[in-house]
Amino acid sequence: MKTYSINTSKFRSVGVFLGLIVAFFILSCRKETKPKAPLLVKDGMVWIPAGVFQMGSEDEQAKEDELPVHGVSVDAFWMDQTEVTNADFKAFVDATGYITTAEKKPDWEELKKELPPDTPKPNDSLLQSASLVFEATDGPVNLNDFGAWWQWKPKASWRQPRGEGSSIEYKMDHPVVHISWYDAQAYAAWAGKRLPTEAEWEWAASGGVSKAKYPWGNEPVTDGTPKANAWEGNFPYRNTLRDQFFYTAPVASFEPNAFGLYDMAGNVWEWCSDWYDFTYYKGLESKNTINPQGPEAPYDPYQPYLKQKVMRGGSFLCNDTYCSGYRVASRMKSTPDTGLQHTGFRLVKSAEL
Repeated sequence: MKTYSINTSKFRSVGVFLGLIVAFFILSCRKETKPKAPLLVKDGMVWIPAGVFQMGSEDEQAKEDELPVHGVSVDAFWMDQTEVTNADFKAFVDATGYITTAEKKPDWEELKKELPPDTPKPNDSLLQSASLVFEATDGPVNLNDFGAWWQWKPKASWRQPRGEGSSIEYKMDHPVVHISWYDAQAYAAWAGKRLPTEAEWEWAASGGVSKAKYPWGNEPVTDGTPKANAWEGNFPYRNTLRDQFFYTAPVASFEPNAFGLYDMAGNVWEWCSDWYDFTYYKGLESKNTINPQGPEAPYDPYQPYLKQKVMRGGSFLCNDTYCSGYRVASRMKSTPDTGLQHTGFRLVKSAEL
């Protein structure tokens, strides 16, 4: 709180002086008061008001695909207050018998369509139901070598997040993981909802706060009390567990943002509906876009054969030395048939009070 110095000789009475002291105290407290979460919550969803905001980032951590910053308008909508949990997803599977992408044997004929021509067929031992699981390294590694900490583990899926023998028995309130974009779409159809657009997701994550770097504001993730489930220490080999979690955390373990949404930073990456286009923002620079739905087709100059969907929010693996994915404007992408140990989702519904 700021300290104010006042010359009392300017005041005719002690009463006036005390009144001003009280006024200064109230105004100072108001400056430090954070926006309170809204009370409009229905069936586990929060009402997100319509808004106009500047999408993207140009700060020192901004990546090229976050530029240029451009004006966007979004209509009001409902959004899940938390990420979809294991309990939620189990109810869906029990009701429908749905089998996730990770639980199916990969189809080589489909896989090779998104690989460079003449890519050799992998050994049949690799073409089995499996998913990517994080394994900490013994020490520092090249952070461009993703294979140093990701392992393709047979039987890894939402039911067995760390591979065969693991379980979600005591993690029903954790976000469901190893979820492909197709899996999220199937759940959304069953639940009568949809995946958020990238613009809706960013507006919701900001909490309506202009130029907010993180869902909680602008305080660095490493300062103050823990604000998200992220990697603290030296990635990918030393985690100090300052936030108490090495892998996923139960949803709503940290304070919500100004819109009342939990875990919009960290825990798991969340699928959006949009195709990923590295250059998409450049086409929106000169106009205020209303309810953008994303590009018509995917494009990534660094992975030209892959068709990828947008992911947002970071995960328990994000660290400033590696990805800073918990920033409001940070973008990630993956192929829609990919599931990983740090990938989940939350859903939205169009405005309907």
